[in-house]
Amino acid sequence: MSGLPVSELPVSGLPVPEFSPGLARAAGLAAGFAADRLLGDPRRWHPVAGFGVLAAGLERRVYADRRIRGVLHLAVLVGGAAALGAAAERLTARRPLPRAFVTALATWAVLGGRSLEREALAVHRHVAESDLAAARHRLTHLVGRDTAALPESEIARAVVESVAENTSDAVVAPLAWGALAGVPGLLAYRAANTLDAMTGHHSARYERFGWAAARLDDVLNLPGSRLAGLLTAACAPAAARETLAAWRRDARRHPSPNAGVVEAAFAGALGIRLGGTNTYGGRVEHRAVLGGGRDATPADIRRAVWLARRVGVAAALVSVLLAAARPSRR
Repeated sequence: MSGLPVSELPVSGLPVPEFSPGLARAAGLAAGFAADRLLGDPRRWHPVAGFGVLAAGLERRVYADRRIRGVLHLAVLVGGAAALGAAAERLTARRPLPRAFVTALATWAVLGGRSLEREALAVHRHVAESDLAAARHRLTHLVGRDTAALPESEIARAVVESVAENTSDAVVAPLAWGALAGVPGLLAYRAANTLDAMTGHHSARYERFGWAAARLDDVLNLPGSRLAGLLTAACAPAAARETLAAWRRDARRHPSPNAGVVEAAFAGALGIRLGGTNTYGGRVEHRAVLGGGRDATPADIRRAVWLARRVGVAAALVSVLLAAARPSRR
C-alpha cells in the first residue's frame, strides 16, 4: 500500500488534488446566491427574523440610555453570530460537501436581492395602475421616510434610492464578507446590519444605545459599498463616466458614508437625480442632490431593478473568484 496520504493517492496515474477550503466556500457562495435568485427569502421561519426577535429580547434586558449598554448588546449578538459561524466551519473542516452546504445555507439566509426586487416591482405595479395609495403603503416596506403624501416622482425616487442602497447592503457587502471570512463573516455582517436597522436611529431611545451598531455597520459596509460603486460603473458601460463622476462629486455630501456612494453611482448610471427632501416622523431632512440628470420617473424603477440584478451577478462572480483563490490548507 502506498505511503501517500489519501488526498494524494494516484487515480488513473494522476494525483487527486488536495482539498481546498476556498473551493468549498466558492461553491457555497455560488449556490447560496442562486438560491436567493430563485427562491428569495423564506416566507416563514426566516433566520434573520428569528435573530431580530432574539435581539429585541436581549434589548429589553440590557437597555439603558448609554453607549456602553449598546456596545454590550452589539458584542453579545454579533460575537455570538460570528462564533456560530466559526463552529459550523470547524465541524465541517476537511469535509468539502458539508462545508459548501453550510456556506450556501448561510449565504441564502443573509442575502436579500430577490426580495428587494419583488418589493420594488410591487410598488411599480401599483404606480402603473394609478393606485398611488397602494404604492405609498407598499413603499413603507422599503423605506423609513414618511410616504403618505408622496407624489409619483417622489415614490419613484424613494424606490430607486432603496434599490441602490440595499443592493450594496443586502447583496454586495455580504457576498464580499463571505468571500473574505466565510460563514463567520456572513453571519456577523448580517447580525450587525440587522442591529443597525433596529437600533441605529437618530431618536430619543437609540441616539446613545444604537451608536455602536450604527458605527459598526458603517465600517463593515465600507468595502461593499465601494465594490458596489465600481460594479455599477462596470454594469452600465455606456454611462460609466457619468457613474464615476457622480460618485466622485456627490457621494461625500450624503449623510451616510456608504449609501452616498452607491446612490450617487446609480444616479449617474441611470441619468437621473436622487436626493432631496425626506420626512421621518415629522422630522425634515434636506439631502444633497446626487447625479446631474432629470427627476426620477416610475419607469426608472424597472431600470434600477435591472441594474441591481446585474450588479448582484457581478458581485457573486467576484466573490466566487476571491474565495476560490484562497490557498489550499496544508
